[in-house]
Amino acid sequence: MKNVFKILCICTISLCTINVFAQVKKGVAIKKGSTITSRKIVVGKPMPTNKILLKNDNSIKVKITTDSGVIVIKLYDSTPLHRDNFAKLVESKFYDSLIFHRVIKGFMIQGGDPQSRDAQPNQMLGNGGGDMQRIPAEFNKTLIHKKGVLAAARDGNPEKASSACQFYLVQGKKVSDQELDGLEMNLGFKYTPAQRLAYKTIGGTPFLDQGYTVFGEVISGLNVIDKIANTQTAPGDRPKVDIRMKMEIVKKQVVKSNKQINLKKK
Repeated sequence: MKNVFKILCICTISLCTINVFAQVKKGVAIKKGSTITSRKIVVGKPMPTNKILLKNDNSIKVKITTDSGVIVIKLYDSTPLHRDNFAKLVESKFYDSLIFHRVIKGFMIQGGDPQSRDAQPNQMLGNGGGDMQRIPAEFNKTLIHKKGVLAAARDGNPEKASSACQFYLVQGKKVSDQELDGLEMNLGFKYTPAQRLAYKTIGGTPFLDQGYTVFGEVISGLNVIDKIANTQTAPGDRPKVDIRMKMEIVKKQVVKSNKQINLKKK
């Protein structure tokens, strides 16, 4: 009798083992903490954050190499006019050797003035590109000025159309619920719980919402914005030491390196 019971136990264990291997083969999660990707199981190995951001994401991505490190941004498909204009300028090497000419800690870092390429020390910048055709505003209530977003600079035109080339990356600061309540009254719309959480945890510049077009966000190198924002500036908010940039379209991979790079003016 004991032998029969032992045989039955062995058979049961064998069947369970076969079933487990079958589930693994089919891509079924069988262990807590496992992650399934493309119907393949990876046991106990969480997916890296940057891979999650890029999974099934065919948006255009741009690598910005600066003297302070590397930033990778993705352009939003929901703002196609700004997306296509920016990508075209990047591909034409328009931004290469330009500088971040306006840097305000706790606010943003701005660049893209074509006059900054050969600018002399202490030269006032910010008006370059005015002869280029403006980009019509593409306001979207789902796109807010949280930390790390890419947005278009503009002059005081009544249509709030964007500069064809100047842009800024938001650093900002954390915002309270009370501040957001007041902004909602002024702006005439309600922030979603997720938007409020973003402003309260990572920060941003919500007072710019629906006034300037947001058309992308940083997916790698957020700390580089902080590094540039902390640089010493002269009157007029221009960094005392020029911080140059170079841009290119990222094809398939995310650039992880943020090593300091020296960019020489062409």
